[in-house]
Amino acid sequence: MPKHELNPNTWIDRYSDYLFNYTISRVNDREMAKDLVQDTFFAALKSMKNFKGDASERTWLIAILKRKIIDYYRKINSKKGQAEVRISYNSDEDEGDWLEERVADPFDKTAEDALENDELGDAIFNCLDKLPEKQATVFRMKTIEGLETETICNELNITASNLWVIVHRARSAMADCMEKNWF
Repeated sequence: MPKHELNPNTWIDRYSDYLFNYTISRVNDREMAKDLVQDTFFAALKSMKNFKGDASERTWLIAILKRKIIDYYRKINSKKGQAEVRISYNSDEDEGDWLEERVADPFDKTAEDALENDELGDAIFNCLDKLPEKQATVFRMKTIEGLETETICNELNITASNLWVIVHRARSAMADCMEKNWF
């Protein structure tokens, strides 16, 4: 029996401010943020039958919104969402979103930035193609698409600890590959 139920009649009152603030911090454009939140509500209405009740309404709406934000960046960039790609890793020297720091601001495009983003996107996807299939799939779902751990585990039938081992290995392999092929 589902733990959570949907009530679309309350979504705007309960979640619109939260979703808007979440979006504006990622797209930095008020009108686009409003559009993305509206698209999220429409998509949620269309896919209500897919809601299993395992997550709260807000968590489910955020998952949809994350996909909308990724789609937005995919649309404005020539490659699949390279401006939204984040890789966090821990090493002895560094900690942080090392790849994101090297992606040009998508709102301040110069010819050099566009070329750098294209080259970076190619390097990322070339490195991704070199990963074992399961690592590449998990990496895409977690890092690029921003899916929740629970969603990925359910879809791939793996445990959360297995997921994080795969993510760690994929990020390490991506870091090594990017070090050799991009930096």
